[in-house]
Amino acid sequence: MKTSINLIKLVLINLMILLSNQSFANTTDNSEGILWAGCGITKKAFMSELAKAYTAKTGIEVTLTGGGATKGIRNAAKGNIDIGGACRATLPGHKEERGAHQVPVAWDALVVVVNKDNPVNSVTFKELQKIYLGQIKNWKELGGDNAPIELYIRKGKHSGVGRTLRELVFANYDQEFKAKFTVKSSGPLEKGIVKNKYGIGTTGISSAKRRDFKILKLDDKEPSYDNIKRGEYLLYRPLYLVTKGPKSDEKVKKFISFALSREGKAIIRKAGTVPYADAMSLVMKQLQQYKRARDSGIFSHN
Repeated sequence: MKTSINLIKLVLINLMILLSNQSFANTTDNSEGILWAGCGITKKAFMSELAKAYTAKTGIEVTLTGGGATKGIRNAAKGNIDIGGACRATLPGHKEERGAHQVPVAWDALVVVVNKDNPVNSVTFKELQKIYLGQIKNWKELGGDNAPIELYIRKGKHSGVGRTLRELVFANYDQEFKAKFTVKSSGPLEKGIVKNKYGIGTTGISSAKRRDFKILKLDDKEPSYDNIKRGEYLLYRPLYLVTKGPKSDEKVKKFISFALSREGKAIIRKAGTVPYADAMSLVMKQLQQYKRARDSGIFSHN
């Protein structure tokens, strides 16, 4: 119930932020650049394209670096960077993230990926849960080869993918997974599965579609652009731009306004990502999916 209430609060905050940032004031001031750092999936989803377009429009250079969602949030909160990129919400009770101000810009879907030579094409929601709990251990149980399932997961529980997976599949932010490989970021996870015929893992669609592996159907639903936008897939999360408090520097406000403008949303769509404002119904889908996970009742802390 507490997680559900927090989600509702986050939805309302996101909506107010979105409505307050719709106007874009053009600028030709190129005296200062913009430094962005954070989630690699957010970078691939829209930030690379937005940065190029903004520089072309204004002459202001936007420098992009990585580091992951946690570093993006916390470095933005400290003022070490101008804008952070995040694929998760801030963590309640973590003082390092208390000053972070998040603006939802786009939607990402969590997808299950395997090696392209793996004959399995789909899994059910229940099967996905059991894979992560170590209750399904062999590919033959899913209609594949007689070979062990080798699960890849992210280190820790605060990564964007890991936290969202725990929320929407297990309704438990502390859920333990039984994995063969634990890696530091989504990049090594994806690269490992590209090379490992019997590997499996979860990542963001914005990154997955750029890799040479197979994206599985989940409950027989493909994570296509249209399915994501219409809410016909299962696992969604917002992608955020993050600043130090709501009162950002003028150059930061102008970039965020550009990202939320009609022009910015067109750029995001062209990149194959759904703008946040295009699919507000997904907010309720998130709540429904959390309830489904909570009601499954098969969780384990072992």
